Formats: sequence, structure tokens, C-alpha cells
Amino acid sequence: MMEQDALTSPARPSRLQQALSALRRPVAWVAITALALIAWQWIDSRSRMAGLQEEVARRLASGDAAAGEARALAKQNQEALAALQAKAGALEAKLAESQSQQAALDAMVQELTRSRDERLLAEIEQALNTAAQQLQLAGNIEAALIALQGADARLGAAGHAQFLPLRKVIAHDIERLKALPLADVPGIALRIEGVVRAVDTLPLAFEAKPRMEPARETFVPAAASGYWETLFGELWRELKSLIRVERLDRPNPALLSPTHAFFLRENLKLRLVNARLALLQRDGKSFRQEIQQARAWVEEYFDARARPVQTALETLHQLAAADAGRELPTLRESLTTLRNFKVARERETLPSAPRPRAEGSGRAAARSSADGAR
Repeated sequence: MMEQDALTSPARPSRLQQALSALRRPVAWVAITALALIAWQWIDSRSRMAGLQEEVARRLASGDAAAGEARALAKQNQEALAALQAKAGALEAKLAESQSQQAALDAMVQELTRSRDERLLAEIEQALNTAAQQLQLAGNIEAALIALQGADARLGAAGHAQFLPLRKVIAHDIERLKALPLADVPGIALRIEGVVRAVDTLPLAFEAKPRMEPARETFVPAAASGYWETLFGELWRELKSLIRVERLDRPNPALLSPTHAFFLRENLKLRLVNARLALLQRDGKSFRQEIQQARAWVEEYFDARARPVQTALETLHQLAAADAGRELPTLRESLTTLRNFKVARERETLPSAPRPRAEGSGRAAARSSADGAR
């Protein structure tokens, strides 16, 4: 039956023929081309993957070597950093020691400078006080000028610019004193003191003794010479000594008891002492009043014919004409400037609060760099 089918049915094409016929179709060629491309891509990707694997393996190997080198280098850096930190610590210790020594040296220098300046300012203050005392208590302009010029010379020898304001004020006071007329206040005070010492020896008016005129020789003729003539001449001289004719230019002097005479002399001394005090105080009105009152007492109660009394009256007359009422300038401005300067220096030399020192700034930077390396 099969044979019949074979004989009766038309001949079927063979598989080769079918394949060839299929190849003749475009779709088949596209499929074959696509399969070829896919195969080529697969092979290429496999080769690339193999190359990538080799490259990755090679790079991993080189990375491991570099990491080892980096770790070794980091270890070396850490060791070097530790050595640097040790050196930095030693340097900081030495720096702190040198800073403490420098601070101690600066403190010593400042102390010596401050002591020298304080001693100089103390001398200047003493000179100014001496000048002020000479002006106010003694009225001695020359002594005050000497003290002020000495103070200015000391400040000039110091050579500090900070003393220039003080020197300017002192120079102004020196010019003011030079412009004043030089009154001899110490000399006037000494003359008053001389009169005070002489008061106890001045004779009072009621104690004055009559002045004895020298006996004049009586002319006796040669013919009358003899005993009677000599006796007559002696009697005549005795009679002349018993009778005295004197001219009084002022009223009768007051009779004073010893007690009153003592108080008179003491009151006269008190007047003169008050005059000297008014002289030192530059109170010209009181000075002249005291001198005039003392002069009036001397003229009234003391013997004006005695040489000591005349000397005292002449001295009092000259003292009454002296100029003792000129007011002298004070040195208040110089003293105030000096005290303000000393106060300012004391404020500058007060110990200030210590500044917090930045510790371990280098160490912190080194530690941060070490942490970054790690």
C-alpha cells in the first residue's frame, strides 16, 4: 500500500532541497546574519570580560601593593609625627622657660626703671616742697629759684620724654619767679630779730642819767696863785656840779615799775615778732602797723639819746619803708602736675590679668594631620 502511495502521490522534496529553498528566502538570510552577529558579540564579550577580569585582577594586585606601600608610608609618617611632636614638646618647654626668664628679666628691668623713676620723682617732689616752703614761710625767692632749677636739671638729665609736661610747668614757675622783684625777706627778718635781741638792753627814758660836761679849767691869775685860790676853784666846781640846766624836748618820761618795765619790753618784742610773721605772710599792712607801733613805743618809753636806742629807731624807720606786701605765687600747679603724673604711673604699673596662652596649637594641627593620614 505504501508502494501504491509512493507511486500514486507526487514526489516530496527532500530536506536538502527544503533547506536550499529556505535559504533562498530573505528572512532566512536575516536570521542567519542575526545569529552570526549574536555569536560574534558573545565571543567578543567573552573575550572582553576575560580582559576585564585580567585588568581588574592586575589592578587589584597593584592596589594591594599600593595599599601596602601607603600603610608603610603612613606608619613612617606616624613615627615621624611622633618624633616631631616630641621635638615640638621639647621646644615648647624651652620656649616656655625662655619666656618665663624673659618675663622675669623684663620685670627686673621694669622694677629697676620704676625704682629709679620713683626715686627721681621723690627728689623732684621734695625740691618742689622746699621751694614752696621757701616762698610761703620765708619769702625767699632766690632759694625757691635754686630749688626749682635743680629739679628741672634733674628731669633734664633723666632724658625721658614723659617728663616734658612736668618740666614745662616747672619752667613756667621759674619764669614767674624771675619776673618778681627780689625782696630781701630773710635780711628784713634778721634785722627784726636783731632789734628783738636789743630790746632787753635798751635804756628806759626815766633811767637816763644827766650828761656830765667835762670840767673846764678855770683861769687863775699867776699873782693869785696859792692855797686860797686853789680852794676857791674846787668849791666853784662843786657848786657847778650841783646845779644842772637841761632842755627837755618832750614831756616828762613815764615812771615805770620794774614789773611794768618788764611787760613793756615783752610787749615790744611781741610787736616785732608779729611784724616778722606779717612779713612772712606777705601782709604789708599789718607789717607796717606793727613796726610803726613798735617805733612809737621806743620813742616814748626809751632814752632817745642813747646810742642803742638811736640804732633801733633807725632800723625800725628803714623797716617801715620796706616793701613787704607783695604776694608771691604758689607752686600749686607744679605740685598738682607731679602728683597726677605719679598717680598715672602707678596705674600703668598695676599688674594686669594674664592672658590665656594658646596651648598646643601646633600639637592640634599635627594631630589633625595624623588623623587625616589614618
